[in-house]
Amino acid sequence: MTDHHNLGSAEQFERHSDHPKTEHSEAEIGAHGDGTGEHLLRAEAGSEDLHEARLRPSRLHEFQGQTEIKRNLEVFIQAARERGDSLDHVFFNGPPGLGKTTLAGIMAHELNSEFKVTAAPALEKPKDLAGILTTVSRNTVFFIDEIHRLRPAIEEMLYIAMEDFEIDWVIGQGPSARTIRIPIPPFTLVGATTKAGLISGPLYSRFGITIRLEFYSVEELQQVLQRSAEILEVAVEPAALRLLARSARGTPRVANRLLRRVRDFAQVLGDGTITAEIVEESLRRLQIDRYGLERHDRRILEVIIGNYGGGPVGAETLAISIGEAIDTLEDFYEPFLIQSGFLQRTPRGRVCTPLAYTHLGLPPPQSEPDASTRSAAQERQTHGHEDQGFLF
Repeated sequence: MTDHHNLGSAEQFERHSDHPKTEHSEAEIGAHGDGTGEHLLRAEAGSEDLHEARLRPSRLHEFQGQTEIKRNLEVFIQAARERGDSLDHVFFNGPPGLGKTTLAGIMAHELNSEFKVTAAPALEKPKDLAGILTTVSRNTVFFIDEIHRLRPAIEEMLYIAMEDFEIDWVIGQGPSARTIRIPIPPFTLVGATTKAGLISGPLYSRFGITIRLEFYSVEELQQVLQRSAEILEVAVEPAALRLLARSARGTPRVANRLLRRVRDFAQVLGDGTITAEIVEESLRRLQIDRYGLERHDRRILEVIIGNYGGGPVGAETLAISIGEAIDTLEDFYEPFLIQSGFLQRTPRGRVCTPLAYTHLGLPPPQSEPDASTRSAAQERQTHGHEDQGFLF
């Protein structure tokens, strides 16, 4: 059952709805990364340097990697454009930094539509959502980051907006209160999350297009870096590109960040050209190894091996041991460590793999003896105790 929301008089409603429309340049719609801003409607590049916003692709053909996803989106966008309809609601799921916000912005650009961005924690009251929805134009792409954190009242209000393109409103108070339904233009909701398991069933079922973004391959990251290097007008040797791609944790956002930092080293320590030697020296100073592990990644593996015998260890215990929030551990550090083969997540807890020992230069754990060996050892131990008893 949908809750109705009372914000008072119609005049009050108009004041709450008075949000300015946002315009976006090509550089501002989407990036290989998806940060969240502080404002309810965010047109700026968020916390990123505005000078680096030009690295963001604004068309599908500029977006590197995720080939199958791009092909399908191209079909969906072209079909909606030819029909003159709004694109069906889209749900993005995947680790941070893979381009969820970027793809949302690209969809708006390809559809020649307005692009509105917010994050679920910024929507504190139903009036916040109503203020946005009552100012959208036809076929607007409305992006909500961290959509798993929507409050229940706002989520229920969103159900009707997604299905019927209307919102329920209560005017007046007490016996004189009455409910009206306010129509809104057809729009496309794009929801993004790193925790798909926390999305409620009713909300998830209202998305017509669901997309899971995966970590990038080294080859795909090389393409991302090559494009970014051309935009930044910096020369990069092929060997240097591959070293950077291997150290970027499978994430375009990290790859671009590394490129900008290595560019600084190349400018100060060299002639401005990024060579393999410059990359190696830069990574050494930044404490990033050839697998892309940073100091804190290695610290996690060292704690599991040194303090807990390689595991298993629970997430809460591990988070306390390394001084991080459990959400940071599970959302940022663990996915890459698991997919890279350094860590296993078992029902009993986290366990380091032999690769983790080898990478840290530690001897791998001794394999447990099989059942027959254990039985023989136990039998010898029992006889030893019996002999000792007989002697004494």
